[in-house]
Amino acid sequence: MKLGLDVSQHQLTWNEIVDRTRYAEDAGFDGAWVFDHFTALYGDPAGPCLEGWTLLAGLAAITTRIRLGTLVTGITYRHPSMLATEAVTVDHISGGRLELAVGAAWHEPEHRRLGIDFPRAGDRIERLEEAIGVIRALMTQDDPRFEGTHYRLEGGYSPKPVQRPHPPIWVGGHGPRMLALVGRTADVWHTFGNPDDLKRRSGIVDDAARAAGRDPSSIARSTALSLSQTMDEIRHDAAAKAEAGFTYLTVGWPSEGKPRLDEFVETAMSEIAAL
Repeated sequence: MKLGLDVSQHQLTWNEIVDRTRYAEDAGFDGAWVFDHFTALYGDPAGPCLEGWTLLAGLAAITTRIRLGTLVTGITYRHPSMLATEAVTVDHISGGRLELAVGAAWHEPEHRRLGIDFPRAGDRIERLEEAIGVIRALMTQDDPRFEGTHYRLEGGYSPKPVQRPHPPIWVGGHGPRMLALVGRTADVWHTFGNPDDLKRRSGIVDDAARAAGRDPSSIARSTALSLSQTMDEIRHDAAAKAEAGFTYLTVGWPSEGKPRLDEFVETAMSEIAAL
């Protein structure tokens, strides 16, 4: 089992985010994750909330081992050709440690406040699938061409990413149309839920992958692990999610603070990593 730490940049300064990310690297976490929003989701809405992709570039420069990503990038915030070149840049700065996680976006009030279009759900899902095609083309083809309903390409740019053919593309989602998209396009699927829900959704992903001519086992699966429970409950939750076929757990920074995270690292982390 791989473990990532959600550093949760709501209300945090750059130095605090650096401290949390270095903690994750030193403690042996496989990944450190930020989010892709422009305003804090919790606490004072006027409090600090640093932008995700520029954060990744900074964090890539001050870490050496840990993998980095946003969980997840809302596809509506940037044209996919812009996102692709940002991702390639971070992949180079990190020496090939980027996880490229994307989703259809959900935070309508944030879009409205910032003057960003927020299409209906069906359009956002269509945009996400096209965007993944654009990103893959830009990262793998010398002269990419793409003609979609929402996006088009008439060429590309260099350099290509360090990771070949490209950084792993994660897709976050849980609804039926998103699960079908995961089966068709994702290298890694990220979702939330209890083990029974995870098993049921996983079957939908498997069916969609087979229908697209893909091997379902080629899609890795990730979900969340809360530390706001007893250590025995945390161990049981992790084991149940492993049994459901999930091989990556994103550990949320606990509301109880760093002492709870220290306890997890010291008493349960190695056991869960061995699942």
